[in-house]
Amino acid sequence: MKVNPFSLANKTVFVTGASSGIGRAIAIECSKMGATIIITGRNAERLNNTFIQLEGINHSQIIADLRNEEQTKKLVNELPTLDGIVHCAGIITTLPFQFVTKEKLDEIFSINFIIPTLISQKLVEQNKVKKGASFVWISSIAGNLCTSPGNSMYAATKSAINGVVKGMALELASKGIRVNSVNPAVVETNIFSKGVIADEQIRNEIKKYPLKRFGKPEDIAYAVIYLLSDASAWVTGSHLLIDGGYTLL
Repeated sequence: MKVNPFSLANKTVFVTGASSGIGRAIAIECSKMGATIIITGRNAERLNNTFIQLEGINHSQIIADLRNEEQTKKLVNELPTLDGIVHCAGIITTLPFQFVTKEKLDEIFSINFIIPTLISQKLVEQNKVKKGASFVWISSIAGNLCTSPGNSMYAATKSAINGVVKGMALELASKGIRVNSVNPAVVETNIFSKGVIADEQIRNEIKKYPLKRFGKPEDIAYAVIYLLSDASAWVTGSHLLIDGGYTLL
């Protein structure tokens, strides 16, 4: 029988930020590909909503606020040996550059970059990342290929992510561990259904995409599956662009 190189069967995958949006889609779609999933988030109700949608058995959820050092330490200690780590937890703070403060920078860099970097370091230090395992970071086109008004802090965190991905990839290659990022443009999440953005604004923004739509969380999940699977066994230090053609224009 021909082996499916995209299968995640017999792999244990840890996903942060799995309570909603892209993180939720990643967890669910990876479970469909046969992975044993461990999800984490700080909202118990929303995390459980993801958990009950996972296909298969033996999955687990760990409620933790990654901003809390003790909870993060406990989380890392509870994790088993992993085949895949997906860093999806993050925040977007829109603020004009002239109003940037140290407190705002500390907050967004801590959540988007510093905490997942330290979690990764601890997992490697404690030998909880298997040979042949894969780290996947959810980055962005922001800061790496473009940006937008009010997003300088967010863009900076995503640039930092792509920088650490290359360093990790180089240093962990001797252990057979791969490290890559996925770089999406705008992805449809709850913000679109809450009326935060006007319909006319959405229509005008979509015109900037050659494929005439925003991304869906599943679009990103499928890319993550590729980077977690054996199909990408010769891929490390890469930044996979998924933007509907946005950066072509």
